[in-house]
Amino acid sequence: MTTKGNRRHKDSVFVDLFFEYESAEENDIALYNALHDVPLPEGTKVQKIRIEDVLYMNLKNDISFGIEGKVIIFGEHQSTINENMPLRSLMHVGRVYEQLVPIADRYKRTAVKLPKPEFYTFYNGTESWGKEKELRLSDAYQIQDKEPMLELVVKMINISPKVGHEVLEKCQVLKEYGLFIDIIQELQDAGDPDAIKHAIERCIEQGILADYLKKRGSEVVNMLIAKYDYETDIRVQREEAQEMGRQEGQELKLIEQLKKKLAKGLSSVEIADALEESVEKVEEMIRSLS
Repeated sequence: MTTKGNRRHKDSVFVDLFFEYESAEENDIALYNALHDVPLPEGTKVQKIRIEDVLYMNLKNDISFGIEGKVIIFGEHQSTINENMPLRSLMHVGRVYEQLVPIADRYKRTAVKLPKPEFYTFYNGTESWGKEKELRLSDAYQIQDKEPMLELVVKMINISPKVGHEVLEKCQVLKEYGLFIDIIQELQDAGDPDAIKHAIERCIEQGILADYLKKRGSEVVNMLIAKYDYETDIRVQREEAQEMGRQEGQELKLIEQLKKKLAKGLSSVEIADALEESVEKVEEMIRSLS
């Protein structure tokens, strides 16, 4: 079942908790403090930075906010490993600075002071992944010769309850979010056709994001349907691309074999017999080469 909304983008539950919901600012501060040794002072204000049309047309799951001279970008990783998070973060932070730096300031003689960026991604998938890893933009460069002139580091944190990352004990809302997603995955793996609904009911009973789920239950269902529809769509596209790549590879190999046999002066009938293809296909391939 797919629920369509009027909004061009659908926020994820992660974005809702840390950007849209009434306690989002409190949640941001709690997560920031869990990631840093020095907690933010009382009364710290969070500047939400809304970025539209960043990467995905049907789901956006990266958030950014200004806090204490920094730009913090939180990204929620999807269910499959994706090592392109630094590239995604680079595109995101560029849009952030576009908003924060007025056009006139970009042409000043003196350097414009910029908030310092930090990048974090929270992985909640089922594929095996360690507790924490740093992903570097420079690892993707085709040339690996010396210190790169552009670097971006994303700290990837696994928030699966089974992994037990220390940050979960420091930020209760992130811990409960990880438990919620874990319960959904558990019910889906068991073949429950109403896994999302039953996960919400179980979490409310167990006090996991209970207040949030009571208030936002129907919205959460819609967001999660969009999330899993999106992930299914991406998975299918990957599989189709891999299959197309295999087919193209086989076709190229066949053409090379055809060229070699043509060079030997074999007829189309002889080539078809050698390649175990129809004469019609061989003749069509020959015509395409001319």
